[in-house]
Amino acid sequence: MDINVEELMSKGIDLTATWGLRVVGVLVVLFLAWVIAGWASRAALKRFQKSSFDETLGRFFSNLIRYAILAATIIGVLGVFGLETTSFAAVIGAAGLAIGLAFQGTLGNFAAGVMLLVFRPFKVGDVVNTAGQLGIVKAIDLFTTDLATLDNRHIIIPNSAIFGSTIENITHYPTRRVDVSVGTAYGADVEATRKVLETVPPKVSKGLKDPAPQIFLASLGASSVDWQIRIWCNTSDYWDVYQQAIELAKKALEASNIAIPFPQVDVHFDDPALQVLSGQKTG
Repeated sequence: MDINVEELMSKGIDLTATWGLRVVGVLVVLFLAWVIAGWASRAALKRFQKSSFDETLGRFFSNLIRYAILAATIIGVLGVFGLETTSFAAVIGAAGLAIGLAFQGTLGNFAAGVMLLVFRPFKVGDVVNTAGQLGIVKAIDLFTTDLATLDNRHIIIPNSAIFGSTIENITHYPTRRVDVSVGTAYGADVEATRKVLETVPPKVSKGLKDPAPQIFLASLGASSVDWQIRIWCNTSDYWDVYQQAIELAKKALEASNIAIPFPQVDVHFDDPALQVLSGQKTG
């Protein structure tokens, strides 16, 4: 069988030229689509921010615009390789099945992100405790949520981990109650101690008068009588009120000579010889 080398080389050159140019063209188009998608996403986000649109939804829709442009571009360039885009009805049906099977993976994070945006348990700027992490919500994306911890660490949590766990929105309400625990000696008079502790809340500069502060007798501990000073404040003033209340409580108790005890343990010896050595029993 004779092989026409020149003919084969000619066909190879033609195929390389034809498909090579197509591949290069597709890569250029994809690169341009990536740039345009990023630009469109940023432009949309800026417009949302200027129009006082909700920041959480603004970020979501800006990301949605980016992915929509990229998806449309990918579908469009498939026609260059001879794939009929009209056949994507079957692909979409298969994708629907894949979504149902992949809810525990990446698409599960997407579904959880949509649910977070629909039910709105928190928004950008809230302080939340969820999925074992405490921090300020910086962004709610399609697949993940970004937190900044109170010591300025960047935490990225999959949305499915958040939606499937308990969510504590610490800054949801405008006011919070500050509970400061104080222990006093058993020898201190209860009514006298209460009167001394009642002088603390009015001196807390950022405390609220309504709801009224409360001095609460919490329990009888192993080494102390346990009290709680309860003061309401604006959520943003929580730590200032907490620190000031502790400081004022200590100064008030010291000024009234009411002791703040430390844990004590009494040791008793049953052996007579040890009792003599310890002074519990005289020889």
